Amino acid sequence: MAVALILAAGADPARLPAQSSDTVPQVRLDARERYRSDRFGMFIHWGVYSQLGSGEWVMETRPMNVAEYEWLASDFDPVNFDARAWVDVAKRAGMKYITITARHHDGFSMFDTDATDYDIVDWARYGRDPLAELAEACRAAGLQLFFYYSQLDWRHPDYFPRGRTGHASDRPASGEWSAYLDFMDAQLTELLTRYGPLGGIWFDGMWDKPEADWRLDRTYRLIHELQPQALIIPNHHQDPLPGEDGQTFEQDLPGHNSAGWNTAEISDLPLETSLTMNGSWGFNVTDRRWKSVPELIRYLVRAAGADANLLLNVGPRPDGTLQPEAVERLEAMGEWLADHGESIYGTRGGPFAPRSWGVTTQRGNRVYVHVLDWPDAILSLPPLERCITTAQMLATGETLGFGQDDHGVTLRLPEGATDLVDRVVVLETSERVCSPAR
Repeated sequence: MAVALILAAGADPARLPAQSSDTVPQVRLDARERYRSDRFGMFIHWGVYSQLGSGEWVMETRPMNVAEYEWLASDFDPVNFDARAWVDVAKRAGMKYITITARHHDGFSMFDTDATDYDIVDWARYGRDPLAELAEACRAAGLQLFFYYSQLDWRHPDYFPRGRTGHASDRPASGEWSAYLDFMDAQLTELLTRYGPLGGIWFDGMWDKPEADWRLDRTYRLIHELQPQALIIPNHHQDPLPGEDGQTFEQDLPGHNSAGWNTAEISDLPLETSLTMNGSWGFNVTDRRWKSVPELIRYLVRAAGADANLLLNVGPRPDGTLQPEAVERLEAMGEWLADHGESIYGTRGGPFAPRSWGVTTQRGNRVYVHVLDWPDAILSLPPLERCITTAQMLATGETLGFGQDDHGVTLRLPEGATDLVDRVVVLETSERVCSPAR
């Protein structure tokens, strides 16, 4: 993932037009809709850097040169890795897809590749392909698998001219940029032809050299030709480019840009926000800044209310096991989703814009009002065009009193429930128009 290297210009959130649906095959439009409906995924940052327990940027932040890092990579041996155990945790959490680092900025490939011997099978002590095992486990469990792929490389000699990072690696001050792009396309071809059907490719690192010719048209065409349903999700901190299938926001809800490097513009493509559970993407043994379960559930709800997925990160330990603090939080989120999932999965952003008190989601004739922070018995909402027929609490089925007129909607919330993580009110609506939309 990125650090705050590129600051996006401030702008008011606005919807940008997506690529015309006339130019996108139906199989990919269908894949976009499935991705949009899944709403909750697991992000996995795992690699050589996990051994030092200081996050995924340790080669850059320590810093370490190529020879030092190569020695570290040779000893990587995650003997307790169990793909089925990881997938089981994701399933218990209620997650629908997994995005894992196939290659991060350190240039080390976490899969068996013919394009270089600098990979977990040929270079590391481990000698197995964990991505092949994870792909099999995801297929068996019905989860989609996305491969994170870093366009930035702190080791490859042909990543030249250097970008904004990777200057302490002691590489020669020369290289052939087109050869590096060929190398990336070769690896992407392997990922898209050896691991079965994928959800897509999640790109990161283009922000290191934003003005470079990344030859995106050729690479994007390659991906869509090899797997027509595969989505391209770019973390480049720009407005969406032709051929891309989603817009992701790092450590931020769409349009907020509180992190300082996301674009404030929002497209019509499927949206996603990626989030750490503590303060680190890769395993950091001293990072105790764990978000609470209520914080994580409320972030998931606010993401859904913004019509976005939540891609929630775990940073496995060097032996291949997940931190118990992460597993505990994921299981608690899964328990909440078991009771409230209908207000998240398959929904779209609701008819009312997000407010400080909460958000709304909707599916068909149902509007879900997520009351996250409202102490009063009466909640006032803007006008709703369709007539409300009933209002009930999702968790208990308790019927609520409500009012509806041209000035708006009022809900009478139950007493003594303000301590809940999310009070979800289900509004059943009819097709009859009751109030003009405002």
